[in-house]
Amino acid sequence: MTIEHSAFAQLVLANVRSYLRQPEAIFWTYGFPLIMVVGLGLAFNSDTEARLAFIVTQRAASDPVVQKLQADARFDVEVMEEGAALALLRRNRTPVVVSVDASGDVEYFFDPTNPDGAAARAVIDDALQRAAGRADVVASVDRRTDAPGSRYVDFLVPGLIGMNLMGAGLWGIGFNTVDLRVRNLLKRMVATPMRRGHFLLALVGSRVLFFVPEMFFLLMAAKLLFGVPIAGSYATVVVIALAGAVTFAGIGLLVASRARTIESISGLMNLVMIPMWLCSGIFFSSERFPDVVQPFIQVLPLTQVINALRAVILAGEPLAAQALPLGVLALWCALSYALAIRIFRWV
Repeated sequence: MTIEHSAFAQLVLANVRSYLRQPEAIFWTYGFPLIMVVGLGLAFNSDTEARLAFIVTQRAASDPVVQKLQADARFDVEVMEEGAALALLRRNRTPVVVSVDASGDVEYFFDPTNPDGAAARAVIDDALQRAAGRADVVASVDRRTDAPGSRYVDFLVPGLIGMNLMGAGLWGIGFNTVDLRVRNLLKRMVATPMRRGHFLLALVGSRVLFFVPEMFFLLMAAKLLFGVPIAGSYATVVVIALAGAVTFAGIGLLVASRARTIESISGLMNLVMIPMWLCSGIFFSSERFPDVVQPFIQVLPLTQVINALRAVILAGEPLAAQALPLGVLALWCALSYALAIRIFRWV
């Protein structure tokens, strides 16, 4: 091994040791994602059918309607004075408020832009119409789609893996780099014969070493606890996760290249991460956003990481089918590292 390679290996080893000496870093890498999977998996477990909870206003004419709705096992009906009920609706504590006037007509109070409110209104009205004797012209049969691979928890796990790769890359690289700058440790390093490229690559390499085990830990926990299937190749999942990890590490390095205070790096990190948290489809499909913003959403690296992970984990697609996501990640990776190395400053 040459002297340069030995120096690089020692830099990586030093960063790994520094990471392992931080219990909070271990928790945020392994503990927090596991808590997210367990908590959200239990919340959206399809083993028991969820009951629709809503409010009926307290009026004399409401009693027959309340009796019909309470007889339906799908509903959890609460009767309340109208003012209090509408106050809870405004606070999004109930999806819909049902009111019955003196003539027996039913009124629904809900936000039509809220999918939960619109869906609740349709289900409740259907139940009341059937109770009143309405007959369907076309026969229909309900089929539950709760097989592994089709549940919300299956959809959620690739999103959480992508979110964790982004957080570990940006915070693990960016925050740590600025912390070294604030403590004047970078200033001391610049006086050594160490090359800038070796230092930056060692910083990235030490974090990447933890990304793949972190991803497998989360994936195995989801599989063992909730039966989340892995339809595709494990090797393909590793390649995508590694590409995402390296890309987010490069973005973190770029963001931290010139930040000189903890406050500034915190603000820059949030500026970079919040659009991806909101738009990249971690908890719901990114396709829900209007078509006009889809080009912006699809160019985000987290969107492509999550899309590729879902395609492989849930649909079993091969690596060759992920050329577009990997191409977008490669472009982000090349640009971020090139700019970071060019503008990085030690003090």
